[in-house]
Amino acid sequence: MRRYVADLHVHSLLSPCAEIEMTPSNIVWHAVQHKIDIVAITDHNACDNVVAALEAAKGTEVTILPGMEVESKEEVHLIVLFEKMRQLKEWEQFIKRYMSGRLNDAERFGAQFIVDADDNFVAEKPEMLLASLTVGIAEITEQVKKIGGLCIASHVDRPTYSIISQLGFIPADVELAAVEVSRNMSIEQAAKRIPAIGRLPVITASDAHVMDDFINGPKTVFYMEQPTLSEIRQALLAQNLRKVVV
Repeated sequence: MRRYVADLHVHSLLSPCAEIEMTPSNIVWHAVQHKIDIVAITDHNACDNVVAALEAAKGTEVTILPGMEVESKEEVHLIVLFEKMRQLKEWEQFIKRYMSGRLNDAERFGAQFIVDADDNFVAEKPEMLLASLTVGIAEITEQVKKIGGLCIASHVDRPTYSIISQLGFIPADVELAAVEVSRNMSIEQAAKRIPAIGRLPVITASDAHVMDDFINGPKTVFYMEQPTLSEIRQALLAQNLRKVVV
């Protein structure tokens, strides 16, 4: 058992709001330099750069978790994490059915670049990623569970795009593994300042769109045996001596 520093909410340059420096290999390189053990690549409604991050992390001590940040029809942001790439690809097929159908305006919203593990340009994704899906939170969380992943409510302390700001509460039929708070609030403060989260586990993450935020933004420290999603699941529930270190 040991401590693992994790950032479970990191955007690559596929997200139109992320800077060009957020390439998979650059993220991995800085994770190595700053001893960040676990990184989840969570681009908006897409996952095209996750394979490149997995390739870039080979031969390092950094574990990449396949993930995505989705926006429900209620305009709620949710972090979706999986253990295996095949699960994420199954999830991607689900998401494609509920995309808005609009095309991205790169000049207005930013470009959406797909690259390989060596940062070589592969393609520019044409679909508009900064848009809500046509599927609701309950169905999203149900499908994540069916595939075997974890769903975490993003930045619940923020005034926009959070489940609390949009709904004011967490519906009973929405199954969340945890909620995330931003750099503006500590894990310790969350339960007192946001009563609506109840007894849900709380994490924090950088939500990095630029490298400085990835390096200096908040992280969650887990005490567990291995850097896997199944171990994180146990740590969130404080099972088998695994835990979130506060």
